[in-house]
Amino acid sequence: MEKIKCCIKSVSVVFLGMLSFQSLNAQYLKGLTNVTDTSYNTKADFKKTLKYFPKATMVPEMHFENVKQKNDVVYCSYGKRKMKLDVFFDKNVQQKQTAIIIIHGGGWRSGNRQQHHPMAKKLASLGYVCFTPEYRLSTEALFPAAVYDVKASIRWVRENANHYNVNPDQIVTLGFSAGGELAAFMGTTGNMPLFEGVVTNSDSQSQVNAVVDIDGTLSFVHPEGGEGDDSKKISAGTYWFGYSKKDNLKLWEAASPLSYVSAKTPPFIFINSSVARMHAGRDDFRKVLTENGIYSEVHEFENSPHSFCLYNPWFEPTIQYIDGFLKKVFKN
Repeated sequence: MEKIKCCIKSVSVVFLGMLSFQSLNAQYLKGLTNVTDTSYNTKADFKKTLKYFPKATMVPEMHFENVKQKNDVVYCSYGKRKMKLDVFFDKNVQQKQTAIIIIHGGGWRSGNRQQHHPMAKKLASLGYVCFTPEYRLSTEALFPAAVYDVKASIRWVRENANHYNVNPDQIVTLGFSAGGELAAFMGTTGNMPLFEGVVTNSDSQSQVNAVVDIDGTLSFVHPEGGEGDDSKKISAGTYWFGYSKKDNLKLWEAASPLSYVSAKTPPFIFINSSVARMHAGRDDFRKVLTENGIYSEVHEFENSPHSFCLYNPWFEPTIQYIDGFLKKVFKN
């Protein structure tokens, strides 16, 4: 607990400097281009994946007669900047359902909300209401902007629970890679004022009731991790924070979900690849959960790429793990 208090105090001071953007190193400021980075996308990644996993296949286009898709729904605005999400739901179901907010990966710098449309459609066909929000990437805004965005999407889902037949006490964050880190961060910092951003015209809260972390970073400073190596090129984390790890270690620690796991953290499922650095700190995280009687699961695919959940043969088992976990947690 003392570590967490220290962490929060340190990051509060850091944010004062960050918000003015005057204390950022010039070499990192060039990352704020406001130009969309499309370097990470499923098709390009699949070509790389095939080199090492030749039996991998793309998930085919999915169509379910009962699933309705609603695109470009605005969940919050920053001046003229409208933040959008897509919704997937079973049009024939009338009772309250579990909501899953699916957060895309891409190193907090690239990727887009269409990345997990296949997963959203599949989960919607199983009776979940799925939301795929965009969030501001590091080319547009530094940490904690993306955190504020996802928190805003959670509050929006809660506010619109009746409209989409959502149970407001069964809201889940699910994310892959950078999205997994954000999903985990939502689970450990619910309603924490420091990470809420500017809340207007909303009485809803940002806590979530379960988390699905798919190869998402739990700690940026854990000795088992690998994020923050700027020796060959500026790392994704450095671009996102505006500081390298060596220049502001406290900020990197304060941005880590592991720094806030507590008795208030909801149930977690960790679905991991065989890339060990992508689940650094998982055992330490689960230890805290266990000590507080909080349920968690781990499923790790042997000999699998980091982006396993996007392709077969891992896509379907991933869906099964998610469905099984949520049914157990919410006893559906």
